[in-house]
Amino acid sequence: MNLKKVFYIVFLLSCITSMIHAATRGDIKIIEASESIRYLSQKMVKDYLFLYRYPQKKNVQDELDKTLKILTENLRVIATTTKDTGTKDILEFLAYSKEQIKEIFKQKTNEENAALMLDYSETLLEGADAIADAHIYDFTEEEKMLMTTKKVEYLLERISKYYMAFNIGFNTHNNQEQLDSAIEHLKENIAKINAYGYSYEFQKDQLEMNIVWQETELYFKQSKELFIPSLLLFSVVYLESIVDKIALYHSKNQ
Repeated sequence: MNLKKVFYIVFLLSCITSMIHAATRGDIKIIEASESIRYLSQKMVKDYLFLYRYPQKKNVQDELDKTLKILTENLRVIATTTKDTGTKDILEFLAYSKEQIKEIFKQKTNEENAALMLDYSETLLEGADAIADAHIYDFTEEEKMLMTTKKVEYLLERISKYYMAFNIGFNTHNNQEQLDSAIEHLKENIAKINAYGYSYEFQKDQLEMNIVWQETELYFKQSKELFIPSLLLFSVVYLESIVDKIALYHSKNQ
């Protein structure tokens, strides 16, 4: 084999390796964006239902507009990164849903739009799940734990969404089942966090997370008898801030 041919083979292998690495980095970006969309799909609708119940809370409208911008940015990240035709097809549908949501935000809150928002939240969620499934990545243990913290935050928003829905008139059997299912999935992911061996500093956050969740869960389960959304949603925000600290730990340890 002459030197020119050897050089060509080495060059070709380096190109292939570079393409694999690029694809892996792209997959990570898409999975992260999909995870963000899952979270935003629940938070956005939770906030809308809160505004529907308390239309005088004008700051919530600002939060909805902010969330919509973040959603748009995550859709853009996926659109500019993916080469998968299936993902591109899903993105078109999600982009349409996003525009419909944008139009709803321009109108006064009402029961019909609240019902539509509940539907759109599930559309965005299913789309994000399908996109993530199309971009497989072999996570390290620390990355798996980081994803677990993201699931906890998403599930907290999902639980809050159904808590709001159930108590403002959308008290269907399906919504109750979804609320109960989200609580059980959240407890499973909290158990994964509890099984991890953290340093002393983060053990305090771990303990605080458990204490706050135990108190919050009681109120969620008493939602039929006691509706205290402002207090409960504040508790969820605080809980998410604790989980964010734990997420930072896993992010730094990758």
